[in-house]
Amino acid sequence: MKFIQGHNRTQINLFPVSLDQSIDPDNEVRMIDLFVDSLSIKDYGFRTDFTENGRPAYHPSDLLKLFIYGYMNKVRYSRDLEKECRRNIEVMWLLKCLKPDHNTISNFRRDNPKAIKKVFRKTVQIARQFDLIGGRLIAGDSTKLRAQNSKKNTTRLR
Repeated sequence: MKFIQGHNRTQINLFPVSLDQSIDPDNEVRMIDLFVDSLSIKDYGFRTDFTENGRPAYHPSDLLKLFIYGYMNKVRYSRDLEKECRRNIEVMWLLKCLKPDHNTISNFRRDNPKAIKKVFRKTVQIARQFDLIGGRLIAGDSTKLRAQNSKKNTTRLR
């Protein structure tokens, strides 16, 4: 199966140093990259079998990396994620300079909701394993209180 391939991260491009050297060793994008590469994408329900006709597809792991990065950095809209692919060095490193358009990103999100949910459950399991979250139940009863007060309802204290 042919997929669109990214550039080599260690190759020196427009920048005076390689893209790999531009990203700190403890940057969150390296963690996202390791996490997604450790997953068996097919087992989570992502589709990896595409026909050979037409333009090659983006690999689901690349789009998942972009989606997780957007979730961690409060970039929700597919058009904003598309912009980040073109200007953000972290995203360039993460996607190996791939630049999917907003329609591709949106279709990935639309076509894989169950698989994405399974991946986020896996992140919670890992966070529990490393004691990053407590796992305590916090509940609310969803009570809505409406305050009614105006100048005519308020009596002045003298």
